[in-house]
Amino acid sequence: MTEHTYRKKPVTVEARQLVGDTAAIHAVYLWIESNTLGSFEPTAVVEGRVPCPASGVSIDPRDGRMMIATLEGAMHANPGDWIIRGVQGEFYPIKEAIFRQTYEAVEES
Repeated sequence: MTEHTYRKKPVTVEARQLVGDTAAIHAVYLWIESNTLGSFEPTAVVEGRVPCPASGVSIDPRDGRMMIATLEGAMHANPGDWIIRGVQGEFYPIKEAIFRQTYEAVEES
């Protein structure tokens, strides 16, 4: 098999960080909620009684962390994490260090 080296294509995404007071974090929740299937009932998902929806957002009743429904399942977002809205409108959390290594600010025109 021939080895190849690849570079990630430059892609512009929207991102917001989970920092600040409750109102700031709630604003991120509303951003996700308004651009997905909306809020979902978390207990049934956490307990495995229903599958995770294709998209959406909720709060995990066990620890209060934000849960984001992705195609890979529910992912938890912690304070300081960045929430990315990908090129196909999908949302997912990413850790601060990885975000800083992968993304840079773009000047809006």
